[in-house]
Amino acid sequence: MEDLKITLVQTKLHWEKPEANRNHFQELIEKSPDDSDLILLPEMFTTGFTMNPEKYAEQSAEDMASLDFLKQAAKTKQAVVSGSISTKDGDRYYNRLFWVKPDGSYSTYDKRHLFTFAEEDKHYSGGESKIIEEVKGWKILPLTCYDLRFPVWSRNRLIDGKPEYDLLTYIANWPAARSKPWSQLLPARANENQAYVAGLNRIGEDGNGIPHSGDSIVISPKGETIVAATPGKEEILTATLSRADLENFREKFPVLHDGDNFSLEK
Repeated sequence: MEDLKITLVQTKLHWEKPEANRNHFQELIEKSPDDSDLILLPEMFTTGFTMNPEKYAEQSAEDMASLDFLKQAAKTKQAVVSGSISTKDGDRYYNRLFWVKPDGSYSTYDKRHLFTFAEEDKHYSGGESKIIEEVKGWKILPLTCYDLRFPVWSRNRLIDGKPEYDLLTYIANWPAARSKPWSQLLPARANENQAYVAGLNRIGEDGNGIPHSGDSIVISPKGETIVAATPGKEEILTATLSRADLENFREKFPVLHDGDNFSLEK
């Protein structure tokens, strides 16, 4: 299979200003490489980590302005573009990740682990299922921020003798005060799941005065850094993931075959 080129857009967010954020990301995406296969945007990239979904959540429908934005970006770049949006679906609100393909089709993932420390659970409903997406033959598991702290949810298992996924992604609004766990947990997820890991985080202060340092990074299945963004700096980070390196490592050191079998309760 082919190698995979991914791009992570590390930047500040305009607090609760969707149009300003969409305009800013349009400029940054235009500057990103034209041959990327996957472009990642931060968690709640249109508003920041808002706990005011009743004011800023977009209705889950075909006329969502931010979904239209993602569709246009994916079409223009001929790449999958993904980020999460404060979303209303029925009478509930979700921190919903959209995975948008160049042809305009898309999948969604609702963040499972809500950040109770910030009372996210009081404003949003949690998801119950993951999605596994495919790009150029690569199986990809997209997750969101606080999910990083819960390894069972991201555990890579063998399905018909093959790993469930090859790349694990996290998009985040992860505060600078907890940057050390971020830098420790991402390589841990790569090591234990024998997969590439990409962690994208925002920078700058949010509307509550909480600073974010970014620390976006792409990590190899061996837990080694492939490329890392400069903390606190707006940066477009790009990495090419080697399929041959992944398959060779899994063949020489088949740790996933010794994994535990388990099931999750809702």
